[in-house]
Amino acid sequence: MRITHCSPMRMLRRAALPAALTAAALPVHAQQPPANRATVAFSTQLPNVPGKSLTAVVVRYAPGEASGPHHHAGSVFVYVLSGAIRSQVSTNGPAKVYQAGESFFEPPGSDHLVSANASATEPASLLAIFVADDGAVLTTPNK
Repeated sequence: MRITHCSPMRMLRRAALPAALTAAALPVHAQQPPANRATVAFSTQLPNVPGKSLTAVVVRYAPGEASGPHHHAGSVFVYVLSGAIRSQVSTNGPAKVYQAGESFFEPPGSDHLVSANASATEPASLLAIFVADDGAVLTTPNK
């Protein structure tokens, strides 16, 4: 089993990342304005599920910040670490605000229609845990 755990600075210094962890493959949040950050916290292939990997990504939103509609490879479990996140997933009903300590699930094939910091004055962060095919692009902006 290959386990990777790096601090954000160490992760940035790594010369080569697998295709699933490149900037283009990180959640769309990482490609938004500089205040919005996505950092891979952990990634490993799943030995009991050949061809699948688990990747954990911490996403930070500045006050009032949002990312555009997007969809993910595989399944995604989201846990709000701090603040409040407004989210709407096409398979979960209307938009809802999730507070720190709350979570939601994005099943395969769903669209993440709303993903935003619910506060105009406080930052927010979440942990997104992906289970997807090895080498998959984890997030793709909707067209």
